[in-house]
Amino acid sequence: MSVVAEFTVESSDFALSHALTAAPHMVVEIERVVATMEARVMPYFWVTGGDHDEFEAAFHDDDSVTNVVAIDEVDDAKLYRAEWTENVQTIVYAYVEIGATILRATGRDESWELRMRFDDEEKVSGFQAYCDRNDIPFELNRLKDQEQPMASAQYDLTPKQRETLVSALEAGYYATPQEVTMSELADGIGISQQALSKRFHAAHENLIRSTLTIDHPDDR
Repeated sequence: MSVVAEFTVESSDFALSHALTAAPHMVVEIERVVATMEARVMPYFWVTGGDHDEFEAAFHDDDSVTNVVAIDEVDDAKLYRAEWTENVQTIVYAYVEIGATILRATGRDESWELRMRFDDEEKVSGFQAYCDRNDIPFELNRLKDQEQPMASAQYDLTPKQRETLVSALEAGYYATPQEVTMSELADGIGISQQALSKRFHAAHENLIRSTLTIDHPDDR
């Protein structure tokens, strides 16, 4: 069974340490990572939250990235493509050699919050051993088996929460005008309206926390 691990690393042990320190109000979210045939690892990342000019000046002097190119801009967010150069041994090794998948990587202030999926616990142990051998410290915040579909695991939804949201969508609960009431939806799922309301509340909170906000483990 695959395993999802969430952990914190200092930016100095990962990437963009200089940029994040110089522009502490900025938030970096890695959208995806591409490993090329030339063994280069290229991240695409969104930057939000403050002075883009200050941040761009800082990351052009950051030794952890090179060939940084701005490729899109939406409202106050900018999407960049770059190449990692140093301090990213953990991700390069996990992504290329262990075969882990980066589900989420968010950097702010002087640290990164990472969420990764490993094929099994043995791969997690291999990752931890690699970090120990290379003196790469990290704080493990959560480790859990992936017992639900990928979409659920990535957004912290339980199987019942995912089933409820999908059922509501298919039944037209979110349509305008609404095609089914909460009472009718609850009857169709086979639970009380009160139970459905609680399930909606929990599912929506998990979706918002995992997609629209950024928090540290101490905030939870």
